[in-house]
Amino acid sequence: MSDNSHELIMCIVNTGFSETVMAAAKDAGARGGTILNGRGTANKEAESFFHIAIQPEKEVVMILVDSKIKDAVLHALYQKAGLDTMGQGIAFSLPVDDVVGLTPWKNIDKDGKTIKMPTLPRDEAKS
Repeated sequence: MSDNSHELIMCIVNTGFSETVMAAAKDAGARGGTILNGRGTANKEAESFFHIAIQPEKEVVMILVDSKIKDAVLHALYQKAGLDTMGQGIAFSLPVDDVVGLTPWKNIDKDGKTIKMPTLPRDEAKS
């Protein structure tokens, strides 16, 4: 069973505004993120509904955060890069079941039992 201690925040903004997103997220406690290039497919009806011109070129910023700061990060993104800004961003979060690579590996499985750490052969460990 997972503990859902992390959330993945995805923020989609106009090209050129990913640094604004990351600055806002870091100010709210995030440690970093990943930026992907993308292209939006919104139609003219969406443009008239939101009363904005939609640029097709986008940047998608993925930010893994502790669940405790998710709301603060989302609020910061709304303030600095939301639909009412030049970035015209939208952001949402998704629950994350498991995470590895953020903190040192613990030698305990989900049932609280000690597990053996994998080891590499000597020549692989040196490369």
